[in-house]
Amino acid sequence: MFEWFMMASWSPYIVGAGIGVLSWMTFLLSDRPLGASTAYAKTAGMVESAISGKKAENMPYYRKFPPRADWQWMIVIGVIVGGFLSAYTSGTFTLLVVPPLFAGTFGTNVVLRFAVALFGGVLMGIGARWAGGCTSGHGISGALQLSVASWVAAICFFAGGILVAGMIYGFPFL
Repeated sequence: MFEWFMMASWSPYIVGAGIGVLSWMTFLLSDRPLGASTAYAKTAGMVESAISGKKAENMPYYRKFPPRADWQWMIVIGVIVGGFLSAYTSGTFTLLVVPPLFAGTFGTNVVLRFAVALFGGVLMGIGARWAGGCTSGHGISGALQLSVASWVAAICFFAGGILVAGMIYGFPFL
């Protein structure tokens, strides 16, 4: 009955419909758009609060986005747990320190892999804050609301991803 839960890949149409229903439920239950990047900024604020005490909470950014674990933070936890459960139930779960595509292009140096991942993550975090949201915030919730700014942001996310991947790994279509 639930064999499709164990499939290695799912229909993008079914997944898209599921994300749409999730977005509706998010708006219905919390009157907020679906998004995750603010959780990372809040996590940084929680770390900063643990180190500097009340100083962080008095910063203008953290007055607007209080550093605490909330529903957006739980989305990040849910993505991690859901990704693990999906990989595990489909039989595709493996622990890779250096993925084959990276190894084929840059070698198997673990420190380089972690440095590139950290640098890329920092750039994505800065970009998400600069754009006023991440791919889930703009590409799902904002696009669902027909926000022009979100459509522009989502198009730029995809164009930038394609361009950078092409510069790093080559453009196979050229």
